[in-house]
Amino acid sequence: MLLVLFILLRHVPTIFLFKAFLSAGVKPWQRAVAAALSVAVLGAGMHARAELNKFEADIRGEFGIGSAAQYGSADLRKAVHANENLRRANFTSADMREADFSGSTFNGAYLEKAVAYKAKFRGADLSDTLMDRMVLNEADLRDAILVRAVLTRSDLGGAIIEGADFSDAVIDLPQKQALCKYANGINPVTGMSTRKSLGCGNSRRNAYGSPSAPLLSAPPERLLDKDGFCDKGTGLCEATIQ
Repeated sequence: MLLVLFILLRHVPTIFLFKAFLSAGVKPWQRAVAAALSVAVLGAGMHARAELNKFEADIRGEFGIGSAAQYGSADLRKAVHANENLRRANFTSADMREADFSGSTFNGAYLEKAVAYKAKFRGADLSDTLMDRMVLNEADLRDAILVRAVLTRSDLGGAIIEGADFSDAVIDLPQKQALCKYANGINPVTGMSTRKSLGCGNSRRNAYGSPSAPLLSAPPERLLDKDGFCDKGTGLCEATIQ
């Protein structure tokens, strides 16, 4: 009898069991045992959940892979979050104007549609982040790491990019060409030249700029060679398509 009660308490809400016992004419001593078991089972479950939450809080995120903090649509204007662990955090559509994130780690974070006008990301690790449709006008990206970052349709007009590493980042061709006009410096962590990471002056620069928006960033098809690359100088080519 006690084993049956314990199994039921593990899988059926307690309030329904009490109603069942009352309507079935269960003896008083059986009701007392059921009540004691319910307290023990529910108490253990609550304790386990409390310990799990405490553990996740201590390691800054699930499985120890980051904060996973939620800043979606948050007002972070002029906020200071320098040198913080913000891995896998969500900043979708957040207002980050003039905020300071210098030296922070954003690996795998979501920053799409965020407005980061004049925000400071100096020395920040923004690798593997989703930053599409983001406003980064006059943002400070000096010495930042943006390896494999997705920056399609983002606006980096006037951004300070000295020493930034854009290796394998996805950037629309017009935006990349605008950055190449003044790109300079070497990233102190990766040792990569900013110009090289952007593919500035590369005769084998891909004509399409970004795989996600080929029609917006590609020159007319008749100006591409058979491999889809551009010639040096003009960035276009009139090679015969074979």
